[in-house]
Amino acid sequence: MFTPEDTQQLTLFPLTDHQAPLPDYQVRESARARHVSLKISYQGTLEVVIPIGFDPQGIPDILEQRRGWIAKTLKRIEKQRDTLPPEHTAEKPPSLELRSRGETWQVLYKQVRGATVALTQSNPQELTLRGSIEDAEACRVLLRNWLQRKARVELSPWLQTLSQKCDLAYSRLTVRGQTSRWGSCSSHQSISLNYKLLFLPPPLVEYVLIHELCHTVHMNHSKAFWQLVKQYCPTYNQAKTDLKQAWQYVPGWVDA
Repeated sequence: MFTPEDTQQLTLFPLTDHQAPLPDYQVRESARARHVSLKISYQGTLEVVIPIGFDPQGIPDILEQRRGWIAKTLKRIEKQRDTLPPEHTAEKPPSLELRSRGETWQVLYKQVRGATVALTQSNPQELTLRGSIEDAEACRVLLRNWLQRKARVELSPWLQTLSQKCDLAYSRLTVRGQTSRWGSCSSHQSISLNYKLLFLPPPLVEYVLIHELCHTVHMNHSKAFWQLVKQYCPTYNQAKTDLKQAWQYVPGWVDA
């Protein structure tokens, strides 16, 4: 049993980053990966990307070696999230700031007891949720579904325009809600985009779209790939840097 003195001793000697417990993680196989890499989303989700054929039993040792980096990164993300505005952490957001389109949508909530929550567009750039709105998760599900539909409407013509401009063809587009990737391109030239791109500034969205279109030619991150990206996005280096911090634009409730 701990005495008060024991408790004081524990606070005087906190765990270092290299002693911090490891978080849960997701594993993703990638045909493009040449080595194991770790990715931590702005929501604090740890993803382990492994090459095809890599033995997953080797993952714990790698995480142990990177324990300090993982802890420092999670601390940095937590500090950044503490500075976010209230609408980013609200269970039921009052508005949606879609920077990619220069739009701010107001979200209204109308209580109708006993009724299933439903979402409608009540006015231009205004959404209304009616029903048992005390069910915050039901409200969030409807808003996520709306964002996914909105993203398909906005991103599909954007991608088509860039495809024609760059002369880089793709086979199909899907829009999903990935937790750690903004987009991906399969070996069949099928592009998948994250609906959360709607929250990002236009230059970052355009970079992601060009990045995935270039993967229809190079299914890797070789020198030739980056040369192709630079051809259509000369400022890609700055975009790469900015994209690492771009999760701060995405409200926390989207992945809650």
